[in-house]
Amino acid sequence: MLTPWNTAPRSDTAPTDTHPAHTPRRAAVAVAGLTALAGLAGCGGAGADGPSGRLDVVASFYPAAWLAKEVGGPDVAVQTLTRPGAEPHDLELTAKQVARIEKAGLAVYVKGVQPAVDDAVAKHAKDTSLDAASLVRTLPPPAEDEEEHEHGHGGGKAHFDPHIWLDPSRMATVATALGGKLAAADPEHAAAYKERANTVAAKLTGLDRRYRDGLRTCGRRSIVTAHAAFGYLAERYGLRQVSIAGVDPTSEPSPRRLAELTGQIRAAGATTVFTETLVSPKVGEALAREAGVRTAVLDPVEGVESGSSDDYMTIMEKNLAVLRPALGCS
Repeated sequence: MLTPWNTAPRSDTAPTDTHPAHTPRRAAVAVAGLTALAGLAGCGGAGADGPSGRLDVVASFYPAAWLAKEVGGPDVAVQTLTRPGAEPHDLELTAKQVARIEKAGLAVYVKGVQPAVDDAVAKHAKDTSLDAASLVRTLPPPAEDEEEHEHGHGGGKAHFDPHIWLDPSRMATVATALGGKLAAADPEHAAAYKERANTVAAKLTGLDRRYRDGLRTCGRRSIVTAHAAFGYLAERYGLRQVSIAGVDPTSEPSPRRLAELTGQIRAAGATTVFTETLVSPKVGEALAREAGVRTAVLDPVEGVESGSSDDYMTIMEKNLAVLRPALGCS
C-alpha cells in the first residue's frame, strides 16, 4: 500500500536558494525521492509481488497459515488475520485486514469458522481465495440444544461443521489443492509449490496412518470434548464425540445440557473430560468433578501461543498420545 509522506507544508515565505552550487545536490535528492516513491508503490502492487518478491498470502487463522507456510515455503509471505493465542471463532476484522484480503495474491480460509472473513472474501477476493471446506466432504453441524443453537457459532448460520483440519486425511487433500492454487497465482515457482504440496500431503497421510493404527483397538469409543471441534476426527477413526458446547467454544451450555452430559459420561464409562487450550477449562473441570472423572487437554489446533515450538503436526501427535490412554487403547 502506498504510504503517504509526512512532509511539512511548504511556506510561501520561505527563502528560495538559487545558487548554482546547490543545483546538483537538489537533482540527487529529487532522484532519490522518486526512487523511494517507486519502491513504496512496488510494495503495494499486485499480491504476487509481496515482500522480497514473494507471493503475498493471507491466512484466516492458524491451520490455514500452517498449511500456507508449509506448501508456500520461501516463495510466499504469509500474514495471519488471527493473532497468536487468540480464539479465532469470533474474529472481527479491521479495515486494514479487509484491505489485506483484497490485495493479497491468495487468501486461504475455512468457510464457516469466521463469518467476518467469509464476508470479506465474498466481497473482495472471490477470484483470489481458497476455501478449504469446499475441497472436502463436510459433515452436518453437531446437534445442539435450542439455547446453544440460538447463541452459537456464526449466529447459527453455518450449515456444516467447519473443523475439517482435525482430520489429517482431509488436510492432505487441501494441501494438494493449495499447491495447485499457488502455482496458478505464481507460475514462476509452480514446480516448487507442487513438490512441497506433495511432501506435506505425504506427511499428513503418515499422521492419518498413525491415528488409524493408534485408535484401532480401544476399550472405549466416546470422547467428551469442550466444544464440538472433533467431529471429523471422530468420524475418521470410529469415535463418538460428546461435546459440552457446540461449534462455538465460548457458548455456555445450559444446566439441562450439563445434567445430560453427566449421565452420558457415566453411561459410556468415560474416564476423561477433555478441555482445550484457548478457552477457560472451568466448565469442563466442573463437569468432570460432577461425573467423578479426570480432565486432560485435547487441542483443537485452532491457534498456537506466540513463541510456542509446537506446530500442527506436533500438536496432533500430542492429541493422539492423550487419546490412547483415555480410551483404553492397546
